Amino acid sequence: MAAVRTGDHPLVEARRLSKRFGTVQALVDVDFHVGRAEIVGLVGDNGAGKSTLIKILTGVLAPDAGELYFNGRPIRLASPKAARALGIETVYQDLALVEQMSIARNFFLGSEPTRRLGPIRLLDAATMQRDTERVLREIGITTLRSAGQDVSVLSGGERQAIAIGRTMHFGAKLIILDEPTSALSIKETAKVLDYIGQAKRRGLSVIFITHNLYHVYPVSDRIVVLDHGRKVGDFARDAVSIDDLVSLITIQRKDTRAPV
Repeated sequence: MAAVRTGDHPLVEARRLSKRFGTVQALVDVDFHVGRAEIVGLVGDNGAGKSTLIKILTGVLAPDAGELYFNGRPIRLASPKAARALGIETVYQDLALVEQMSIARNFFLGSEPTRRLGPIRLLDAATMQRDTERVLREIGITTLRSAGQDVSVLSGGERQAIAIGRTMHFGAKLIILDEPTSALSIKETAKVLDYIGQAKRRGLSVIFITHNLYHVYPVSDRIVVLDHGRKVGDFARDAVSIDDLVSLITIQRKDTRAPV
């Protein structure tokens, strides 16, 4: 099973990243890249180093060693704000949605459009609702009655769709999805996987982090396997089977203490 690489200048590339927390070596000389309009599955057991890698790519952590590149140019991500300015957005498991607010307010949270009424600027609720409903329709959400509904009435799959749609609307180039199908029903999982495909068709790149190989395998172009802070596999999806991946992860987990 041979590693693959897409193009001379990936959208995002990490070279020889290393990170230590006390006595635990969380990442060891990890090379990682994501091409344009590519879905990369990032897999590995608990403690494989996935979270540490993603925190470096999103500016939460600084590596102890290694280099980062965006569109072929070296970058230093001093903060999550710096990563978002480049178009790197993360959708975490908790989704960061406010239950007591409407879908539209959540969609535009922090970027609300306004309108002027004399000397006063007011939230432009009509624009928020109209644009939210349009974007959700574009990614296949047609069951919602109104973007004026509170988020609290939505299913887990619908909440994921809103979070993904929000990143697509606000100019993300790379979407990082942290366990997006966790705790969803089979039907909702299928919908979320379709939304991920929609993001690729719109030209976005995706990192899909999960423990569930049966969810990530069908939608990924490539699958990267981490274990004990090391990259132990980087495969084109069609060049590896789920059984191969299970075997690789299982064998690697017999080794030494895992990083965070």
